[in-house]
Amino acid sequence: MRILGLSAYYHDSAACLVTDGEIIAAAQEERFTRRKHDAGFPANAIRYCLNEAGLDPTEIDYVVFYDKPFLKFERLFETYLAFAPKGYSSFATSLPVWLKDKLFQKTVIADAFKEHFGKKLDWSKRLLFSEHHLSHAASAFFPSPFEEAAVLTMDGVGEWTTTSLAIGKGNQLSVHKEIHFPHSLGLLYSAFTYYTGFKVNSGEYKIMGLAPYGEPRYADLIKNHLIAIKQDGSFRLDMRYFNYCTGLTMTNKRFHALFGGAPRKAEGALTQREMDLAASVQAVTEEVVIKLAKGIKKSTGQKNLCLAGGVALNCVANGKLLQEKVFDQIWIQPAAGDAGGAIGAALAAYHLMQNQPRTVNANDAMKGAYLGPKFSQDDIERRLTNIGAIFTTVSEDDQIDITARALAEGKAIGWHQGRMEFGPRALGGRSIIADPRSPTVQKQLNLKVKYRESFRPFAPSVLREDVSEWFKIDTDSPYMLLVADLTEEKQLPMNEEQKKLFGIDKLNIPRSEIPAVTHVDYSARIQTVHKETNPRYHRLLTRFKELTGCPVLVNTSFNVRGEPIVCTPEDAFHCLMGTEIELLVVGNAVMKKEDQDQSLIKDYKNAYELD
Repeated sequence: MRILGLSAYYHDSAACLVTDGEIIAAAQEERFTRRKHDAGFPANAIRYCLNEAGLDPTEIDYVVFYDKPFLKFERLFETYLAFAPKGYSSFATSLPVWLKDKLFQKTVIADAFKEHFGKKLDWSKRLLFSEHHLSHAASAFFPSPFEEAAVLTMDGVGEWTTTSLAIGKGNQLSVHKEIHFPHSLGLLYSAFTYYTGFKVNSGEYKIMGLAPYGEPRYADLIKNHLIAIKQDGSFRLDMRYFNYCTGLTMTNKRFHALFGGAPRKAEGALTQREMDLAASVQAVTEEVVIKLAKGIKKSTGQKNLCLAGGVALNCVANGKLLQEKVFDQIWIQPAAGDAGGAIGAALAAYHLMQNQPRTVNANDAMKGAYLGPKFSQDDIERRLTNIGAIFTTVSEDDQIDITARALAEGKAIGWHQGRMEFGPRALGGRSIIADPRSPTVQKQLNLKVKYRESFRPFAPSVLREDVSEWFKIDTDSPYMLLVADLTEEKQLPMNEEQKKLFGIDKLNIPRSEIPAVTHVDYSARIQTVHKETNPRYHRLLTRFKELTGCPVLVNTSFNVRGEPIVCTPEDAFHCLMGTEIELLVVGNAVMKKEDQDQSLIKDYKNAYELD
């Protein structure tokens, strides 16, 4: 049975192919179109999934969409009625779009399939719809390594649901409790994202990265005015402070008065106030997540917990939850946001709608999240030659040694290997890597390679067998979704003068033996590297450890600010030429920046508007 799962038309469109319950391929549309958070019909991602499996479109048994548009329209309409006439402008703005496309999404999707994949079939007869939070829950439980688990999903909003508790057993999954719109932990976090001058639905992780520079001075203000939290973690927001139900912004004048001013303008200077606001909403989020987990444990007695939904990408909260030891084991869907809904929709259709059996994988069924396109060595060389790249083809042994030695010399390296990752994290398939021991790498990568805010932290990739020697964690974290502190032996204590520093000034103080991946609070967002799922990346880390004694590398996504992670060898070469990356390794093709045509360098820098 071949099932195609889709998420689309909101943000982060994606497609996933499941065959007889096995995840065969999955990819986000943005990686092909090069438009970040592309929300359009995922024609390229679908085409990739079919090609990966060698299938003709007519061989697909079912197409499953990740939510139910009519229920979303019901929520929009009922919200307008509840707040009328105050929400008229917002309702009037969205209504034409709903009437034109979204309310009749079955027809829209079927027509899109006809346009891209032929008119041989009546696609509407193969089209199914899952509910948004059920898709999230299915994406969390069915690929997990658990026969039985509690499943917590948290995001902005689906149709009505913003938070849900489900119980998964075998091939079954049932929702037990829900919190409904407008009460949403995700939207509370997004309100502070908006208020501190970042973009909603993409800037939330910046708030998480900014939080350690601040103090949670506003946490009590948030809890006293914005959100009422019960002991079991359930909550309600005071909607008098928010504008997302009736307006076109997240916050209103009452919110601004409470926190002492208007929202920061995008790209405006960051002050200690924004850092403290970030720290405050992060602290409140952690409190809610931990209380929800404790409430779930008490009410269900389950030993394992699965997480999905956009809030599950808050790896700091995940790390705090792990430390609390509420559950024996926690598993988080690596594509926890809407893109992962494509996986959940397909698996929900297979197990729940078709009642097909489930095989539990002792690790998990996500294959390390390496579910995207890969390129043969011949194809890599042909593609690079066609765009004028100057490269040398070497053996795998030499490729590992050359890369490890270049890392030890302090070079920033583009690493394009094997299948592309599915989800927002680069995991050693499409990564920029560097030596974490350098005290200048963090700032240099942000400003000269990623072209983004200097405060943004980088994550460490570490050999799984060495993780507990360097970090206060001894569990698998293959998807970079858990934060833990460095061990005391690896930390560098601050003197009294350094302790007095605030905000960004803390950035320049080395905190550990691996300062490039050590945040200002001695924490790090950890990726454990496993020989079974990424043998080549594991070999590289092992060789780097042999040369330096350090089993850790800086790992950040292979892209520049405003662009999706690279997909093809051509994308990787463009990034090499338009940034300060010094070495690019694509398969066994190695190319140095200094060897390339200098006129191409200028052209690509102009393309990035960085010259």
